[in-house]
Amino acid sequence: MARTEKIPETGAEEAIRAYKTILSEVIDQRPSGMRQRLADALGKHRSFVTQISSPAYSIPIPSKHLPSIFSVCHFSQAERDQFMAAYHQAHPGKVSAASGSRKTRHVSLIVPDFGDDKQNAALDRAINEFIQKITSIAGKGSG
Repeated sequence: MARTEKIPETGAEEAIRAYKTILSEVIDQRPSGMRQRLADALGKHRSFVTQISSPAYSIPIPSKHLPSIFSVCHFSQAERDQFMAAYHQAHPGKVSAASGSRKTRHVSLIVPDFGDDKQNAALDRAINEFIQKITSIAGKGSG
């Protein structure tokens, strides 16, 4: 039988809601299509972005996604600082990994439009997965 009662948490759940609220507000202030661009950059479905950006869901944002989120959503330094303060409250041990200390840069590619949203999204995911694999290999070699 499934348990439906909610396990009370300390301030962690509240802190998760706080940083998700910041992310949600940042996304809402950006041009339309931001959730889809973020999903493509993360190599995930748009529903994943909805779950990680909605304060209604208690699913935490994995720290490995933070640099991409900051880059794609064009967080200002103030927004980033506010987000990281709330993230640190929710996940004290993950801040060093989440801080995104490695600088990133934006690269634009011109790719064919297949005329099909599913095929275009699959190409975007494949490109992003390739970049993530290459950068993780490069990161292992420089440490």
